[in-house]
Amino acid sequence: MIKVKLEKFEGPLSLLLKLIEQEKLDVTEVSLSKVADQFIEYINNLASIDPEETADFLVVAARLLLIKSKALLPYLYPEEAEEIEEFEHQLKMYQEFLAASQKIQAMIGTKHFMFARPFNRKIVIVKENNFSPPKDLKANVLANVFAEIIGKVKPIEQKLTEQTLEHKINIEDKILSIQNNLLNRIKMNFSSILSDAKNKTEMIVSFLAMLELVRMRDIDAVQGEMFGEIEISKL
Repeated sequence: MIKVKLEKFEGPLSLLLKLIEQEKLDVTEVSLSKVADQFIEYINNLASIDPEETADFLVVAARLLLIKSKALLPYLYPEEAEEIEEFEHQLKMYQEFLAASQKIQAMIGTKHFMFARPFNRKIVIVKENNFSPPKDLKANVLANVFAEIIGKVKPIEQKLTEQTLEHKINIEDKILSIQNNLLNRIKMNFSSILSDAKNKTEMIVSFLAMLELVRMRDIDAVQGEMFGEIEISKL
């Protein structure tokens, strides 16, 4: 981490942030522009720029800027205060991830990188259930045994609820029905097809069948006005 030198502080930038957060140092007396200038000078003197170190500085600098803004502008609007709290939460999460990554990096650098997990689970041996009938067992004997077992099972006395079976209408049947109706006539109204429908489902299927025939260019459907009668004619 970069070290900064200010009028009232000299040391690592992370320590500066820690002292300010612990209120051991007044943030209003810290010149953030000097901190930024020293970091730029530090970067310019490096042979190559380390992205991780740059990210660390941006996080700490953003945190310092946030704290100083709150100190200089205590009367913020509620929306701005919520944005600041969200930003603080994001910075805190980043710091936690950064600490975890550093810990993992340290673990990788050790000689014993692999760690064995202690095995404390009980070993459960499951015995297989094998059915081995006698060699002299005959099929009729086995059938009699099953019949005897089934005879001992009590019948279900609960009465089953009655259900009405509905005839399912598919779109293929409706397409065929419309085609048959147009065999001996030139035109017909769509309402005449709906007159035979027994429920709303059949009406919807009839309408879809008409649209499919229009798409197939088997029929032509014309509606003179909105919500008016649909006239179907064979092409």
